Amino acid sequence: MYFVRPPFFLKWYYPDLIWNKTTAEKTVYLTFDDGPIPNVTDFVLNTLKSFNAKATFFCIGENISKHPQVFDRLKSEGHTIGNHTYNHLKGWKTDDQHYIDNFLKCQDLTQTQLFRPPYGRIKKSQIAALKSKNINLTIVMWDVLSGDFDLSLSPETCYQNVVKNVRNGSIIVFHDSLKAFDRLQYALPNALKYLTENGYQFGTL
Repeated sequence: MYFVRPPFFLKWYYPDLIWNKTTAEKTVYLTFDDGPIPNVTDFVLNTLKSFNAKATFFCIGENISKHPQVFDRLKSEGHTIGNHTYNHLKGWKTDDQHYIDNFLKCQDLTQTQLFRPPYGRIKKSQIAALKSKNINLTIVMWDVLSGDFDLSLSPETCYQNVVKNVRNGSIIVFHDSLKAFDRLQYALPNALKYLTENGYQFGTL
């Protein structure tokens, strides 16, 4: 189960995590999880470039190791990099030491101060351990989930999930993964077109 917009109780339970930005300006923050993946991430980068948009990519360390050229392209085109663990671990089902070690393995590759827990699932004990690493870490969640990873959704529904829920300061999640690609190919360019036509700017975290 997941929520397109996170409910109040999740924000209350995790008050130290970043769910959105507070701003009166029409700025949104596009984020992409699970890459880098050849062709898929390249499609995202080409689409972003056509709208002159920058984004934040929460990368899986294993995919960075497999596809270093795609990762280098992300960086060279001025996008922001975040840590998404080395093996896409689900925090609720992983012991703390293994989770932190996996984070650090990815951190060696990303060298970032941004982290997003895979599935948005992380224990408070893991948050505390990560915060103790003296890297000024910011843990980023979201307030608009496209649902592009959900095989049961149509591409149109993923697009509507974004445009019906976006607001100033929204952190929007897409996935540059093979699983999401069928829906991403439709939802991303159409969402960018809608946001641009409605006066939104694209910020990075």
